Amino acid sequence: MPPVRKTRIPVALTIAGSDSGGGAGIQADLKTFAVMGVHGASAITSITAQNTMEVRAIHDVPPDVVKAQVEAVADDLGVDAAKTGMLSNTGIIKAVAEVVDEYGFPLVVDPVMVAKSGARLLKPEAEEALKKLVIPRATIVTPNAPEAEVLTGVKVVDLDTAREAARIIVEELGAEAAVVKGGHLRGEYVVDVLYHRGEYRLFKERRIEKATTHGTGCAFSAAIAAGLAKGRSVEEAVDVAKKFITVAVDYGLEIGGGHGPVNPVAWQAIPAGRWEVLENLEKAGETLRQAEDVVHTLVPEVLMNIAMAIPYPYARTPLDVAAFPGRIGVHMGRLVFKGKPEFGASRHMARLVLAAMSVNPDIRAAGNIKYSKDVVRAAEDLGLLTYRGDRRAEPPDVKAREGGTLPWMLRSAYESLGRLPDVIYDEGEVGKEPMVRILGRTAVDVARVIVDIARRVARG
Repeated sequence: MPPVRKTRIPVALTIAGSDSGGGAGIQADLKTFAVMGVHGASAITSITAQNTMEVRAIHDVPPDVVKAQVEAVADDLGVDAAKTGMLSNTGIIKAVAEVVDEYGFPLVVDPVMVAKSGARLLKPEAEEALKKLVIPRATIVTPNAPEAEVLTGVKVVDLDTAREAARIIVEELGAEAAVVKGGHLRGEYVVDVLYHRGEYRLFKERRIEKATTHGTGCAFSAAIAAGLAKGRSVEEAVDVAKKFITVAVDYGLEIGGGHGPVNPVAWQAIPAGRWEVLENLEKAGETLRQAEDVVHTLVPEVLMNIAMAIPYPYARTPLDVAAFPGRIGVHMGRLVFKGKPEFGASRHMARLVLAAMSVNPDIRAAGNIKYSKDVVRAAEDLGLLTYRGDRRAEPPDVKAREGGTLPWMLRSAYESLGRLPDVIYDEGEVGKEPMVRILGRTAVDVARVIVDIARRVARG
């Protein structure tokens, strides 16, 4: 008798090996489940000692213990969908087949055979057991090109051979559906071929030329399992998983000496970071409004702005930095905001923020105010580290490159001070208004510094 659910949170189960490096296996699966909005449970099949470069040791869990783990989860939490990863030997494969029959949950099979480092994760004598015992019980099988060749005998080199391999996995090996992944094939795009219910469907995303691919297959299949657990169709689950894994590879973690791990967290971290930035800028604007009686005196001729970027490592371009569109002006002693914060609203300020983040990822915000000796003195009196930039020393090639001045000035400050300053200013030149720029961790931090400087200047 199935357990009585206390909540409506879907449960997805990974039946796979443990990767001590945290990049693949159950570690990648559980991260994926979490960001895809399902509760993740696990049944460990093997313990591996591995990192981004090699697999040093493998210890298989006894088959009866693998089966007991699945039963413990299914008897209490229930399983809305499961996925398999590393099933090292025939005994484990038989145990998985038995428990799938026992509970009948949808099953995604990632036919893990070889690690990114080249180490075998499926014993050769167990390949036939996988084909005969697990694949026929699969809702969907997710091989890459080499794995599809082992399963079907078809050398996958293009879309036509990928279609044929997918068809064989379904019509001859007995899976309900198969998606042959195109990561090993050449081309500007990575195209996966799904065969389901007699029809083919292609899923295409841009190819990411990065080495952060450790755990790609694990996270992709886990994302499909999460989709099935939430009630999505096979096609819908694959579609979302394809988009998800592209982001996870694109923002993969460049750590270790080999293939860095994919980054499942990027799927949620980027939209969450964008929301956080917009909310923080709104609060920064309100901070300035509350002190506009003094702040308005610091609005320069080119107007004021505050910009803030999404967190490292996700901020890459000016489109990842938000600011106030049209800048912040002043009218009759009151601050004038022309619109709510938007991403891409100020490329000028964005370049400064991105340059600061390249030195110190914690510095994600910047603002500009009118230059005067009193402003600089007030900043120093507040204990802020200031740096005077000299536009006359700017190299001609930097001066000729649009948007190069502020990053150059920031690098000069860092080289001179050994750290980023809190305040960087210059006294202008022909056609360039003198300016003071405030750096900070958040837009609110920058706004508070601007208010403190304005009040100190007002007191004289």
